[in-house]
Amino acid sequence: MKKYSIILLLFLTSCSFETPTKFSEKALNENLISIQNETVLFKEIIEKYQGKKVLINVWASWCADCIKGLPELKKIQKSYPSVIFLNISVDENSLGWRKGIERFQILGEHYNLPKGMKNGDLVDFLNLRWIPRYIIVDEKGSISLFKATKITDERILATIKTN
Repeated sequence: MKKYSIILLLFLTSCSFETPTKFSEKALNENLISIQNETVLFKEIIEKYQGKKVLINVWASWCADCIKGLPELKKIQKSYPSVIFLNISVDENSLGWRKGIERFQILGEHYNLPKGMKNGDLVDFLNLRWIPRYIIVDEKGSISLFKATKITDERILATIKTN
């Protein structure tokens, strides 16, 4: 009986996790590096695209699963040109990040989290333990899809298609 109670408690606890719809202030104040090598706050990037749907692709040049998903990501980009594709790299090596963009011909906006995927307020907010990670932000700046780890996740297209 005790065993079943523990299992039930774990199940109920896991079900009570709420998916955030807004980024935390700490996450919004995280510094990223632009492709032009300028430091920019994450909130400035999100505010820049207010009024547009944004698909955030958290990736790295060394991540095999990230690279494997790029052909499908490119198909989605072609099918939905009004969506902003925001690529955030967790490469700790700026040269690797830049070479990865060029080598794999990754389209969209590009920023780098210089602390990588183990440190930082944005990483903590996302509970980033695996990449790739896809997040969709709606036209009002709210998170409409918090966590998808495969570009083929059907929730991605469903969320992009919703108004």
